[in-house]
Amino acid sequence: MFPELRKVVTYDEDIHREGERTADPVLRLIAVAAVLRNPWAGQGYVEDLGPEIRRLAPQLGKLLTDRMIALAGSGEAIEAYGKACIAGTDCELEHASGLIHTLNYGNFYREAVGAKSYLGFTNTRGPANTQIQIPLMDKHDTGRRSHYLTVQFSIPDAPAADEVVVALGAATGGRPHHRIGDRYSDLAALGRDLENPAGV
Repeated sequence: MFPELRKVVTYDEDIHREGERTADPVLRLIAVAAVLRNPWAGQGYVEDLGPEIRRLAPQLGKLLTDRMIALAGSGEAIEAYGKACIAGTDCELEHASGLIHTLNYGNFYREAVGAKSYLGFTNTRGPANTQIQIPLMDKHDTGRRSHYLTVQFSIPDAPAADEVVVALGAATGGRPHHRIGDRYSDLAALGRDLENPAGV
């Protein structure tokens, strides 16, 4: 394992009821996060982040993807997915962002779950115990609103000031009792072309 890694944290939540009704099937929200020392810590402004991104992002992508698939049981079990990062208070936001906004990170996950859509994301800065919010969307259809969910959790001792946290999240289904339609029904109601939603 790479020396910057301090620990890996998992999050697992089963939702049995939503409002006054039973969730059927139970909705499972899961996430895995890696806490690591910022590889650019103490170097001042670094113009070319590429070498460290190419070194670390594939290792992080594989590590977290393998843990996610183990948690879910299979890639097929995951219907919605996303990613997130947090930069510690002494880190540039670009440092954390660089590790997740690369195909060297995300493609491990995308391929493991057989996805077609891009990974929704957040990238923020904060101290230890900053809430990690991973926005999810359907892995095949970005307009399927039932799968717009957020996995939320925090790590009490991370990130330290010179650390970054990178994470992946998933859901095994959509929101229980979803009933607000999808993007395509709105476009049709507005008379917009599905292939040209701006109408221009």
